[in-house]
Amino acid sequence: MKTLTVFVVMVAAVLLSGCDNRPKTEPPPATIFKEERQALEKAKGVQQTIDRQAEEQRKKMDEAEKGQ
Repeated sequence: MKTLTVFVVMVAAVLLSGCDNRPKTEPPPATIFKEERQALEKAKGVQQTIDRQAEEQRKKMDEAEKGQ
C-alpha cells in the first residue's frame, strides 16, 4: 500500500510540474497583419496612379474639345 501511495504522489508531482502558470504572450498586432498592410498600401498607391492618369486623360479630352 505504501508503494502505491508513493507512486501516486510521484505521478501527481510530475503532472503538476508540467503545468505552466505564466501568461502567454501574444505577438504585437503590427506583425500579425504586416503583409496585409503592405498589400493595402500598395493598392492605395496603384489607385492614386490610376486616378492621376484618369484626370490627365480628362484634361486632354477637355482641351481637345475646346480646340475644335
